[in-house]
Amino acid sequence: MKRMRQQQRLEQEPPRIKWRIVLTGLFLTALYLAVGTKAVFLHVVQGPLLSQKAARQYQKSMVTQGKRGTIYDSRLQEMAVSIDTTSIAAYPGAVSAPQETAQALAKILKLNPTRLKKKLSAKRSFVWIKRNVPPKDVEAVKALSLAGVGFIPEHARVYPNRTLAAQVIGFSGIDGQGLEGLEFFYNDHLKGHAVKQIVMTDALGRGFDAERKILSDYSGGNIILTIDRSIQYIAETALAEAATTHCANSGMAIVMAPKTGAILAMAHFPLFNPNAHGEYKRDLWRNRAITDPFEPGSTMKIFIAAGAIDSGVCTPNTVFYCEEGRYRVGRNVVHDTHPYGRLTLNDIVKYSSNIGILKIAEAMGRNALYANLKTFGFGEKTGIECPGETGGLLTAANRWTRIDMGTIAFGQGVSVSAIQMVMATAAIANDGILMQPRIVKALTDNNGSLLQTFEPRKIRDVIAPETARTIRTIMSSVTEEGGTGEKAAVDGYTVCGKTGTAQKIDASGTYAKGKYVSSFIGLAPCDNPEIVVLVILDEPKTNHYGGLVAAPAFSKIASETLNYLNITPEEKLQPDWNRRMTIAKMTEAEME
Repeated sequence: MKRMRQQQRLEQEPPRIKWRIVLTGLFLTALYLAVGTKAVFLHVVQGPLLSQKAARQYQKSMVTQGKRGTIYDSRLQEMAVSIDTTSIAAYPGAVSAPQETAQALAKILKLNPTRLKKKLSAKRSFVWIKRNVPPKDVEAVKALSLAGVGFIPEHARVYPNRTLAAQVIGFSGIDGQGLEGLEFFYNDHLKGHAVKQIVMTDALGRGFDAERKILSDYSGGNIILTIDRSIQYIAETALAEAATTHCANSGMAIVMAPKTGAILAMAHFPLFNPNAHGEYKRDLWRNRAITDPFEPGSTMKIFIAAGAIDSGVCTPNTVFYCEEGRYRVGRNVVHDTHPYGRLTLNDIVKYSSNIGILKIAEAMGRNALYANLKTFGFGEKTGIECPGETGGLLTAANRWTRIDMGTIAFGQGVSVSAIQMVMATAAIANDGILMQPRIVKALTDNNGSLLQTFEPRKIRDVIAPETARTIRTIMSSVTEEGGTGEKAAVDGYTVCGKTGTAQKIDASGTYAKGKYVSSFIGLAPCDNPEIVVLVILDEPKTNHYGGLVAAPAFSKIASETLNYLNITPEEKLQPDWNRRMTIAKMTEAEME
């Protein structure tokens, strides 16, 4: 019986085992399906997201600029370039000994160790230690093999000519953005394209060097200037010598080609070095020839004379009584430096008579005088490609009193910029045609292919060609013996010019005693002018007359520039010029 019961029990077991096997199989199948489904979900659906999360554990991205474009002078000499450099960074999570690391880095990089330790101890994945580090310092840091310190390839802006044309070119910041001058004005063209670099880190957070993705395709465009580096050096040297000799606060000089409006030089004193701009006062950074207005003084007289002759109000031989040096206008008295009696328009300009030019202005009338000055470009911006240009100040004619009209005629009560003065004088040199001043010749891409050229552009005719030649004849007498600008004469060349001496206005709005802006503007050679040169000295101490302090600097700049440009010296006066000079002298003799 016992055996029979065991046999019956065995016969009943197989169905139970089968159910257990089935249930176990179903469970395992469901488990495999769940695992498979999760795997598919993770790899297919969430794969990209998880990959990005994983990458962020060992990749750090940073955006840098491609190499900044080059600035060239007119002869393709480099004025501003970008060079490859290295910056040093740190990954605080991988810095095992912040104190010791800070001390080691501070010694080589000349940094504050306390501040450096705070950086290295910060709860951040990446910090800059120092940007654009000199190669010898980079090698010294690499030799230390410091944990958590990395080296990032970047670019640094370098100005190989140091102070030359510094105010014109300006400078860019450490992140490759233009901050002053042409670097700022043409920043969008010069700056490199944004580049994302990947900084690789290992499991411990230690960084590898950033990948070098700065390719030529990311570089910015180039600029070709009208400035000639050699003429710029001539102008800066002569200006610095004059400013130092006469103890002037500052100075400016511009050289322009009158037929094209091209600026060949734009000099300042004092200068600054854009490679270390932070070591200089901010006042030295700006291009004052563009941004700063000043009262021109007697240089304004040539434009009044030009307007009077062109409108037919008078001729070079029209005589004006100059009141023996003292002329009352209402409650005001106008003075001349010497007591003059009867002077022709020619002599009024030659001897720079304030009373004489006032009477010429009165003969023209305020509306004609205002229109004449506006035609020459005063009171409005020239549109030159430089930041911060001033339009000067020329009040409307209906607001002028009688004395206002007189003072404006001899360059007070009106303000101009240096570039306005050069542009207007260049119109006289260019037979009455006013040209657009320009300082940029062309823009190219990063491979040097031309993108845009800036051709000479005529603005308008301001005076008749014959009037312009007559004014040049009158201006030539200024540099002859007895003229106020005889120190501006240049051996071998005829020179036309005009002196200027303007009293400065102080903070209270009144003219400051003993403070002057002294200037000389001229052109050469007289019959076929190739250059116009302006020299301005601010508050010279040894003397304040433009003919004594600015004219000699003009002579030096003009002489060296004409020689550099291979302008043949005039062995004798050209026939037409000689004829006009003879007529002028004969007329003067007849008057006496």
